[in-house]
Formats: sequence, structure tokens, C-alpha cells
Amino acid sequence: MLLGLILVPLLIGWWMWRYRKQEAALQHSSTSFLKGVKKTLRQRLRWLPYACRVVAVAAVVVALARPQSRLSREEMTVEGIDIVLAVDLSGSMLAEDFRPNRLEAAKSVAENFIKGRKSDRIGLVVFAGESFTQVPLTVDHQVLLKQLKSLKSGTMRDGTALGDGLATAINRIKDSEAKSKVIILMTDGVNNQGSVDPQSAAEIAAMYNIRLYTIGIGTRGKAPYPFRDELGRVHYQNVDVEIDEALMKEMAGATKEGQYFRATNKGALEEIFEKIDKMEKSKIDVTQYAQTKDEFSKWLWLALIALGLEALVKWGWFKL
Repeated sequence: MLLGLILVPLLIGWWMWRYRKQEAALQHSSTSFLKGVKKTLRQRLRWLPYACRVVAVAAVVVALARPQSRLSREEMTVEGIDIVLAVDLSGSMLAEDFRPNRLEAAKSVAENFIKGRKSDRIGLVVFAGESFTQVPLTVDHQVLLKQLKSLKSGTMRDGTALGDGLATAINRIKDSEAKSKVIILMTDGVNNQGSVDPQSAAEIAAMYNIRLYTIGIGTRGKAPYPFRDELGRVHYQNVDVEIDEALMKEMAGATKEGQYFRATNKGALEEIFEKIDKMEKSKIDVTQYAQTKDEFSKWLWLALIALGLEALVKWGWFKL
């Protein structure tokens, strides 16, 4: 039906041709006496009634095409597991023993992981000296990936609150009905902040049958860390890589089949993902919405208003 809009340029072209044909011609030896005569407002707007008719025709064509707005709804069942990624955003994640730095490398690997888990509900928790939920469990991975890419260090109080980060992740997943519930906690430091003891948080995770994978991110020895001086210039200094591996192993070991990995490169993360792929999958009911609403009435109203304005101008103002 939208092909009917071809009428619009045809109608405009026809009016311009007819307008030229209807222009008055006066045969006179001189027209100099007409130079001072100015066109009236009605003469300048003589095209207005016809323009209203063209708008009305275009609006009717669009209405006949039946424009709609759509809110989708669909109920379906998918198979997957529930996973919460807990990512450390402390300042030390800016160390550049990973390229371009630890945080960006972790985000890159997590992004590839999310893209490979299309049927899983995945959530995102971030922590440093405090913790909060960035994205609750969802199958809308586009939103999840967008939020993941936006993560930056320095957006919250600095420090490493492992217990708080794990506790927040537990709150996101503990009420899930999935048979398999997993938390992947990535950090590069030692617990030095927070109000929740990491060991106690791990025991609570075990109570809810949550499997915990802890990942220590960082090379062994020293790592280059960027510092800014008073003039804003960046300088690098090698700092010791301190990861409380004993604590991380204890936390993971407190949960059934939980494991600790030392990620000196991206390969360690891939091992975790291979293990998760082998886990038992559970069915999750997902509701997607689909609702269609006709919007043609707005265009019919526009057509009526345009026709009414044409009649008002043509048979009213122009006749005065």
C-alpha cells in the first residue's frame, strides 16, 4: 500500500503544471506600471489548499498500509544453567601484565563466554571495596554484554571485598530453581575490605548448592602498574602480584565441585568454561512478550484535519 505514496510527487507536479497554465497574461506594450504592485498574502498562499489535500492523500495511503506498534510476548522453555559473574573492579585490575590490562582482558574473555552460552541465564556482579548487582539473571545477553563493556575501575570505593562480592552474587542466584547454579568470581588481590567474611560467604553458597569457581588474575612475580603524577603524566612501576591463593582455594573448596584457577593467561578461563559446558543442564521457563497495536487511526485523523483545513482556507478565507 505504501506504493500509493507515488501519488504525492505526481499530484505536486500536476499542480505546478496547472498553476503555470492558469497564470494570467496581459498583452501590453509596457508593464512598468505593475512593478510597484506587491503580491497579497492570499496570492502567496494560493498553494495551501492543494497542499492540505496532498497531505490528506499521503495520510490515507499510510493508514491503508496499516501501521502497527509491536510488543512481543512468547512463552518458551530453554535448557541451561544459572551463572553469575562476579568481577573485581579494584584499582589493581589496571595492571598491565595482561594486554591491555587485567580488567579489559577479563571483560574480553567473559564476553566470549557469554556469547557461547545462548540458553543460560547469566547475571553480573561487580565489587571492589563494596559490591552491587550490575545485571540480574537474564537471557537478554545483549543488555548483559552492553553493561559488561561499560565496566571501569574507579567507579566505586577502592579495595577488595571478596566476601561482599560473593554475598551479593549469592543473593542474585540463591532463589533460582535451576538444578545447576554457578558463580565465577574473578579477582587479582587479597581480601582487605567488606563486612562479610569470605569463608562464611563460601559456606552459605554451599548451603544453597551453588558451585563456586574462583579465578586469581595476574602473573607470578611483579607486574607493571600505571601511576599518574601531578601533571597527569603516566609512569609505570613494577609492583608485587599478591593473590591470596590459599583463601581462594578454600572458598572454592567449600562448595561442591568448586575449583580455583590461577589465570596467568586466558587459557585458565577457557578451562572453566569447558567444565561448565559439561555440567547438567536444567529447563528454564522464559516468557517473551508479543503484543500488536494498530496505529492507523492517527493517520486518519491527520487526513481529516488536513481536509478540514483545506475547506476552511479554500471556502472561507480565500472567499472573504
